[in-house]
Amino acid sequence: MSTTPLPAVLPGTAATDYARYMRTDVLLSLQRSTSEGAHPDELLFQVVHQSSELWFKLIYDELARALDHIADDHPGAAELLIQRAAQSLRLVTQQVDILRHLHPMQFASFRAELGNGSGFESPGWKLLRQATTELDIALSRLLASLDLTPIDLYRGQPSDPLYRLAEALVSLDEQIALWRTQHYTIATRIIGHGVLGTRNTPVDSLSRLISHRCFPTLWEARTELTESSPRGRQSRQAQQ
Repeated sequence: MSTTPLPAVLPGTAATDYARYMRTDVLLSLQRSTSEGAHPDELLFQVVHQSSELWFKLIYDELARALDHIADDHPGAAELLIQRAAQSLRLVTQQVDILRHLHPMQFASFRAELGNGSGFESPGWKLLRQATTELDIALSRLLASLDLTPIDLYRGQPSDPLYRLAEALVSLDEQIALWRTQHYTIATRIIGHGVLGTRNTPVDSLSRLISHRCFPTLWEARTELTESSPRGRQSRQAQQ
């Protein structure tokens, strides 16, 4: 079998169509070189965060398309995209785990290179939060137009497309909480507790965000169903 590469036919100056289509010449030039960096582990830190931004870009695109499907009354199509976005966020969360192997002293040696930069300023994370707000509003409007509540969905059939859409949103919300947990535990593992981040924000403030819910009514529906069950009523009576 011949291993001679085929000539490139796509526009560009790279040697292969793969490099031209993927724009690898630009992509691989975005990291600080060894001569620019204060420590070799800066490459690890940048690659993890830059690839996360690419994943966040994909996640936002999936959620924006899901919003369009909800507006067009296609909950099944929206559910698929939201589940895919949640899976993408799971992969982002997993890849961040490698930062656990970043030595605290080595990070301290190049931390000043970040300036005032912080994960709070991540454009991809901001877009994800924006998309979840819009999805929460879109779901509320959709249910209102059908004279339904989240409780109605959970009292219905699991095969109902609206129920599946709601569960996809819960999966996304759950994955966001896991991402926040990972972010917090890795930050404290590297720089410790009771210290200030690069924005002079206490690192422990991250822990308070873990319990935040992007789709609160879907979580409250679970609580209401539990409390309205026979066992739930018995528990309330016992507490009185």
